[in-house]
Amino acid sequence: MNDQPNFTPLKRGATIGILGDGQLGRMLCMAASRLGYKTHVYGPNKNGPAVHVCSEHTVGPYEDLDGIHEFAKNCDIVTYEFENVPEFTAKAAMTTTPLRPGLKALKTAQDRLVEKTFLRDTANVPVAGFEEVN
Repeated sequence: MNDQPNFTPLKRGATIGILGDGQLGRMLCMAASRLGYKTHVYGPNKNGPAVHVCSEHTVGPYEDLDGIHEFAKNCDIVTYEFENVPEFTAKAAMTTTPLRPGLKALKTAQDRLVEKTFLRDTANVPVAGFEEVN
């Protein structure tokens, strides 16, 4: 599922950029801190759950691509805390800083039919039966 070249593990003290300021971002910030990493959260909420535990935060809409570029420049790597980060936002971030997991993982997670089909047919993970409904 990795659509980007091999990478070097992050060194302690590196900054992990997180697109999204919600509960999963909060948990990611807390775990990263225990491992010696800083976190920089980007999201639309000035009082989102992750904002209270990150090293730094930027409030802005996902559509502000200049803001996304500026945010990514201040991070050693960028990730996302939920699957509904717009694809164009993730693409903007990855033009400046490595995005992990990559864009293919994000796009797969955004469509449940694609996601379940991938799990069943490519990853050989058992999933409950499903059918496409239009």
